Amino acid sequence: MIFANIAHHAVRPPPMSPIAPVVFVVDDDISIRESLEALIRRAGWRAETFASAQEFLARPQILAPSCLILDVNLPDLNGLELQERIAAGRLDMPIIFISGRGDVPMTVQAMKAGAVDFLTKPFSHDVLVAAIAAAIERSEAWLEHEAERRLLRGRYAALSRREQEVMVLVVSGLMNKQVGGKLGISEITVKAHRGQVMRKMKARSLADLVKMAAGLGLGH
Repeated sequence: MIFANIAHHAVRPPPMSPIAPVVFVVDDDISIRESLEALIRRAGWRAETFASAQEFLARPQILAPSCLILDVNLPDLNGLELQERIAAGRLDMPIIFISGRGDVPMTVQAMKAGAVDFLTKPFSHDVLVAAIAAAIERSEAWLEHEAERRLLRGRYAALSRREQEVMVLVVSGLMNKQVGGKLGISEITVKAHRGQVMRKMKARSLADLVKMAAGLGLGH
């Protein structure tokens, strides 16, 4: 039995995203996979189920908001081992653990490794849906942040080498005259390069440029 035998409220489908969020389920019990799949679809998300960790690992990665509902006790590669294997490369996919035999050390290990929740069977529909909604929101935020970083990296790469040098020195707090002294160019030339940097980076102000540089790891 996976769901607690208690009344639950109707779940309002989450707002539609341009790319429909996906909830992956890895559990070796087919009845649990089918129950979870039905619940996930009723709640308005896409669902993909897998009987083993190896089966999940064979699925190509997708660039869409997602989360993983993962049973701890799996044959061959267990849930904690799967988490360890994918943790570094799948920060966009929060993990919700489910287990019928969870204990404190196991829960602590999973949470320390980055899991967003650890549910012990049986649990209510509402508890699981709330955990999924929070995980999807976290995934969307991470993907949005990464998209912004890629955009900034593209803009920075479009700067000339001299413009990149000027940007690094300006965001470090140097005045135009000091930047010119560092690079051996005139203050007027620095102003011209600075203007190009602001335009190409689409920075509205120096504070905006400093924030962009921080996102790129520049200016230290």
